[in-house]
Amino acid sequence: MITVEKIGVEAIETLRDIGIRTFTETFGPLNTPANMKKYLDESFAIERLEQELKNPNSVFYFAKEGEAIIGYLKLNFAGAQTELNDGSAVEIERIYVVKEYQGKKIGQLLYDKAIEVAKETEAAYVWLGVWEENVRAIAFYTKNGFVPFDKHRFTLGEDVQTDIMMKKVL
Repeated sequence: MITVEKIGVEAIETLRDIGIRTFTETFGPLNTPANMKKYLDESFAIERLEQELKNPNSVFYFAKEGEAIIGYLKLNFAGAQTELNDGSAVEIERIYVVKEYQGKKIGQLLYDKAIEVAKETEAAYVWLGVWEENVRAIAFYTKNGFVPFDKHRFTLGEDVQTDIMMKKVL
């Protein structure tokens, strides 16, 4: 049975491990090792993750099969959002699933949790940024009712990439 559980700072090492693993599985083949290393070292530094976990406007969830962590979700509210900082919206900053569980509805389960939380907080809409070359993720969000509304820059190491910003009105 798959469960989705909210986590706190006590899970920081596991969060770091699953974050590095899933980001590398997803984007490693499409980026240079140097850019990946720089991004992972910065984004998954223990100090940074600790700040994110302690931020009252961010929340993390693990998807678990038994005791195995198979994916995770990060949501941001208000000032913790990476861009819009809209108190009436929820940002889905991260949904990642380990490679061997992709295609098994784990991403959908995490997404459903995000929508549940957004509705509980009476958000007007949910938004996210997705790399323009991540065709699979764009298709997933489009299937779930998201529409593009803007673009923004995302820097991975030294490589400046373009993310499509998408939102879904609730």
